[in-house]
Amino acid sequence: MNRRDLDPSTSPLAAFGVQLRRSREAKGLTQGQLGELLNYSGAYVSYVERAERTPPVRFAKLADDALETGGTLALMWWHLGHSSLIDGFPEYAAREAEAAAVQLFELSVVPGLLQTESYAAALVNAAAARGEITQRQADERLAFRLARQRLLYRAAAPVVHAVLDESCLRRTVGGPGVMAGQLRHLEQIARRPNVILQVAPFDLGERVPFTMPVTLLTMRGRTLLGYTETLARGFLESETEAVAGWAKDYDRLQVEALSRADSLAMVRALRKELPIMTSTDVDLSGAPWLKSSYSNGGGQCIEVAPGFDGVMPVRDSKDPEGPALVFPAGAWQAFVAAAARGEFGTV
Repeated sequence: MNRRDLDPSTSPLAAFGVQLRRSREAKGLTQGQLGELLNYSGAYVSYVERAERTPPVRFAKLADDALETGGTLALMWWHLGHSSLIDGFPEYAAREAEAAAVQLFELSVVPGLLQTESYAAALVNAAAARGEITQRQADERLAFRLARQRLLYRAAAPVVHAVLDESCLRRTVGGPGVMAGQLRHLEQIARRPNVILQVAPFDLGERVPFTMPVTLLTMRGRTLLGYTETLARGFLESETEAVAGWAKDYDRLQVEALSRADSLAMVRALRKELPIMTSTDVDLSGAPWLKSSYSNGGGQCIEVAPGFDGVMPVRDSKDPEGPALVFPAGAWQAFVAAAARGEFGTV
């Protein structure tokens, strides 16, 4: 039978077909054998691999299970009927899902794999507000970004080494409350055994070898791939010499960046520096208000609303419709500890 090799960059459907064929052949299955496992005909599998038929999501999920792809095909299927992602990114995301190791360098914003939902939503909604994408596309981007993050928690998860330019930590996205939650998330996720977090401080200056975000993927067969983006599209680089040069620069960056301990200390310090916010920064509708143990019967009555990510809302219990203050969780905990020590005297 004649084999027609597709260029995965020509369309999302072509990329899906190429990935399905690669995964099937890696398992040593024929099209007919895979069809039997999925309850589809071998001819149907052939149509999909040649990008002549758009499969249903059920097909993608069944193929993921049969071929043990870690959900790669379902992620790629999601893009078949959507246009919210930039060209080149779906192919990268498919390879990212297969990688044994992911090395990231990011400027200005926290990389997508490490973003909280609130932080990611602030970014995509801002793009919609600027008219760059529609709100539907913003919602699709958010869903796709959160789906990608599952690879961090799956069995046989890849090792993720992220070097963040200091600008990623200092640029407030979504307001102080969202940013505090994002920085706290970085502290938490950096404790996972498969995640390494470093910060490239501003004082590295010209010693930072990259002027744009760069990702390196180490595949299971030790093949290296590189990825970067312009404003218009993403580029997956497989040429050995070029990617080897990126890897050499990344090794140098790791040495120059702050250690893991010092990086986390910077994240923690910047989180604690975030200012007190007003209630307009956080949606307090339906908040579970509780009277604080530091209230008394002499007119000094406050209520708190625990349960918000990285913050503690506080209001006057005698004026529940009035303004509320929203403190960073660290600042509130420091206040409670100081009050317990009697540092504020008797109220």
